[in-house]
Amino acid sequence: MPLYFVPEILQRIHLKAMPEETTPDSVKEEAADAKPAAKPKKEKAPALEDKPFATFIQDDFLPALKTGLEQQGISGVELSFEKTAIAVKGFSQYPPCSQVVGRWNSGYKQPRQFNLYFFDDEINGKKGFSYSESGNFASTLESFRIDERKSDLGLLVFWTLQRLNAQKWLVRN
Repeated sequence: MPLYFVPEILQRIHLKAMPEETTPDSVKEEAADAKPAAKPKKEKAPALEDKPFATFIQDDFLPALKTGLEQQGISGVELSFEKTAIAVKGFSQYPPCSQVVGRWNSGYKQPRQFNLYFFDDEINGKKGFSYSESGNFASTLESFRIDERKSDLGLLVFWTLQRLNAQKWLVRN
């Protein structure tokens, strides 16, 4: 049998297999009226990350980061959220940006500081990272997680801890 007959045969079989509709219109209308009303869907609580940027950082990110640092054995950390100039040599002429600043004294009483920059005032925008020891200015401004499309609270804390660990500030080799 040639292939061009196959669709025609399938169509005939389909038409024969379909029963004719015998339900009167009035019965259809009654059945439609008898259906229960659709239950209203529960509204999902907005994600933490949907809060205004400053509120999210102050209320959620800073406490979570402090807890993460304490779990790594770093105590006495001062975390703050500021809108200030970039604390890296050569960047003083740039406009101020939002920053999470972490400060603490290491075991040798050397003050350590890291800055997490949010250039666009949003957690999914451009971010940078710098660090310094002994009260000196940071010498480099590094990009921070620029390849991620969507960030959330857990990932931001994790990446910050990972970056500090890469600096050997959390755990020694």
